[in-house]
Amino acid sequence: MTQTPLVNFDLSEGIAHIRLNRPDKHNAINDALLLELEACFDPVPKGVRVVVLSGAGDNFCAGLDLAEHQAREPFEVVKHSHSWHRVFGKIQQAGVPVIAALKGAVIGGGLELAAAAHIRVAEPTTYFRLPEGRHGIFVGGGASVRVARLIGTGRMTDMMLTGRTLDADEAERFGLVQYCVGNNDGDAHALELARTIATNSELSNWAMVSALSRIENMSSDDGLYTESLVAGITQTSPEVQARIGQFLNRKK
Repeated sequence: MTQTPLVNFDLSEGIAHIRLNRPDKHNAINDALLLELEACFDPVPKGVRVVVLSGAGDNFCAGLDLAEHQAREPFEVVKHSHSWHRVFGKIQQAGVPVIAALKGAVIGGGLELAAAAHIRVAEPTTYFRLPEGRHGIFVGGGASVRVARLIGTGRMTDMMLTGRTLDADEAERFGLVQYCVGNNDGDAHALELARTIATNSELSNWAMVSALSRIENMSSDDGLYTESLVAGITQTSPEVQARIGQFLNRKK
């Protein structure tokens, strides 16, 4: 019997649509789904210029599948957490822009997954929660770095301590998402953004999604130095020179 894939992958005109495919489990992440997701980014298939990441059914992702949660020795917990860091790191550093189309539950590990994307689009049904404090555990998929940088440590601490739920509008105000759209418009808007981004220089797209997050971790002097190096790489490529020439000659 052929097993239903836990992650669907479609590629059209340079845009890859990756969809979590456990709708009956609200797309909760188990180890098998995590490995299938990793396979989509390791490496990113040739010809992919932009990725849209979404979830089948009514929810983006309800986080860790607690049905698979088991008692582990401390080192086993560390290794399990590291596996999430590895996969989500490959998404953030994929070298191509990743747009997350969000709806319904974006909880715990689902929020950690969404935070690894470069752009987030939220439908009105979207809600965000970090329930680890209520479960007596701690985040392990990168939230303490990625989510805290998006909304600030204070707001993240509040969410974890109280179980506070953010709706789409609050998430936009807090900087967690960049776009709020109508019901059932998430995928369409994400694909529209993807088509626009796909027309950019592939090299400049790579630079923006690869360099900015690294520069954020540097001192100001190191960041400025790295910025100059990346500018030198991108602005001297033949494609970019041709694009600038076309822009300058657009009225001729």
